[in-house]
Amino acid sequence: MLNIKGLNVNYGGIHALRDIDIEVPKNKIVTLIGANGAGKSSTLRSIMGIVKSSGTIEYDGKNIKDLKTKDIVKEGLVLVPEGRRVFQDLTVEENLILGAYTRKDKKEINKDLNWIYELFPRLKERIDQKAGTMSGGEQQMLAVGRALMGRPKLLMMDEPSLGLAPLIVKDLFNIIKDINKMGVTILLIEQNAKAALEIADYGYVIETGKVVLKGRGKDLCENDDIKKAYLGEEAV
Repeated sequence: MLNIKGLNVNYGGIHALRDIDIEVPKNKIVTLIGANGAGKSSTLRSIMGIVKSSGTIEYDGKNIKDLKTKDIVKEGLVLVPEGRRVFQDLTVEENLILGAYTRKDKKEINKDLNWIYELFPRLKERIDQKAGTMSGGEQQMLAVGRALMGRPKLLMMDEPSLGLAPLIVKDLFNIIKDINKMGVTILLIEQNAKAALEIADYGYVIETGKVVLKGRGKDLCENDDIKKAYLGEEAV
């Protein structure tokens, strides 16, 4: 579904990504893990056309690298950004409706709103509440729901568990699996390597802008080097 070849990104004199090759098969969950500053977010920002890059980014056989971000969204790629980035002064429902800004099918938009409320009952309870007054976990649900309103074929998520309590993280990852079962392909960036690899079909390890290891999620989860570097010494 998504093929990235020879992706390079430079920020001034910093070479942030170095010849990155990544493949995201249709209907699979793929995760990128690595330390802060490794280049994970730069990869997603490049795919969405937010930062300039060189190399090839193909989606369903089409080169999307030079498309504008709004046109990439129309192609079915949607990003849940790090830090949620919800509109603080707007209500839950207003945030969700903004997620469908590229769509004109009002009846289907209303149908999807009801689907989001079924997926996240907490949001239904807070339809008219301003997003800025919600907890971190609720805001993350809202960010995911807003992204889903764009009807993505490929949903990219940047650190969705950051700052959330363990129980909420568990619920969130269960929801990610449910979304995938509905036919949405997932590209997930996570510092919670264990949780990410446990649900991922495939994984890539990025260090200083390079892919240094790749494989099935379960295999990487059992890799001693990965355990030591990302899962804690006690995991070895």
